[in-house]
Amino acid sequence: MTTDDDFLAERFEAHRPHLRAVAHRMLGSSAEAEDAVQEAWFRLSRSGAAGIDNLGGWLTTVVGRVCLDLLRSRGSRAERPLDAVGPEPADTAGPEQDALLADSVGVALLVVLEALTPAERLAFVLHDLFGVSFEEIAAVVGRTPAAARQLASRARRRVRGAEPAGGDPARQRAVVDAFLAAAREGDFDALVEVLDPDVVARTEAGITTGALAVAKGASGFAALARLSRPALVDGRPGLATLVDGRLDRVLGFTVVRDRIAVVDIITDPGRLASLDVRLV
Repeated sequence: MTTDDDFLAERFEAHRPHLRAVAHRMLGSSAEAEDAVQEAWFRLSRSGAAGIDNLGGWLTTVVGRVCLDLLRSRGSRAERPLDAVGPEPADTAGPEQDALLADSVGVALLVVLEALTPAERLAFVLHDLFGVSFEEIAAVVGRTPAAARQLASRARRRVRGAEPAGGDPARQRAVVDAFLAAAREGDFDALVEVLDPDVVARTEAGITTGALAVAKGASGFAALARLSRPALVDGRPGLATLVDGRLDRVLGFTVVRDRIAVVDIITDPGRLASLDVRLV
């Protein structure tokens, strides 16, 4: 016989993968991400779901609040910044296990996010990567929605302007060219190779995360890829798709450590008109 507690646990488990993804991008550590998700469960089990209209949204903001407290605590204890290798490997782990752990964290995206303050990081991750409203983010960071919007905007500028190790423009251009060649051929494996394991692709319609999912989408881009040309998009490497001589869409890339960490896909005419797009 299923009890109320069992039903609540089942509902929570349905949200666990999403919550783990949020916490992982916030904290850069699998172990700490699991702790943050477990804390969200403790709070839910104590309070119950009565009166919660949107359980997924409630849990996301709770995890965000827990992660923000952890990030601020790190700073107050003057701990080292988030590193790109994630959780410490077990004593028995060898080089192969180390590499798998690093890939699971999403090295490139974490390197980019290191440049942000805890509040900026939370606003950027929750809004840009997971679509949480600024009203909800404001409640987490203790600021107004307008201030939360400014946090995300400032974080966005820092992410786009970040040049971690391996930020040579020629090398970044080569990575984007490799992406274009693979997309034109519909070469799934080559696309996965050039993408960071935790790559984020953002469109006006939504967000896709993970190399396999992004590569799947890009492999269906072959026809438009043949109409695309290398470009600089607001000064960073990108692609411009021209249809009948008209700018149809633009892809802007954030390249970190020779992998694509973020892809911004812009198709809205108003946004396209605001971009500085220069064909290479």
